[in-house]
Amino acid sequence: MTTYFVYIVASLARVLYVGVTSDLPRRIVEHRTGAIAGFTQRYRVNRLVYYEAGENIRSVIEREKQLKGWTRRRKAELIEAQNPGWEDLAVHIGLPVAEDGQAR
Repeated sequence: MTTYFVYIVASLARVLYVGVTSDLPRRIVEHRTGAIAGFTQRYRVNRLVYYEAGENIRSVIEREKQLKGWTRRRKAELIEAQNPGWEDLAVHIGLPVAEDGQAR
């Protein structure tokens, strides 16, 4: 069975991006290398600060839509409840921390 992820990546300035993927390590590498043109590349949003896993793609997409509808403050509260230091959680999925350290 496939596992799907809704995730939040942040820049050093705490610009946030919410996304969905079935391959979280690959997607984080894409954010870090600029392989995904647009918002995340422009704002250097490349630190994994939050993620949830699920086996039902529809429920994961619904959760993504829910999070995207939240205010920035509410997203920050969600992140801080599980990751108070806004640390790069990439190490939890087998990747090194982003080159310039934590998302501050």
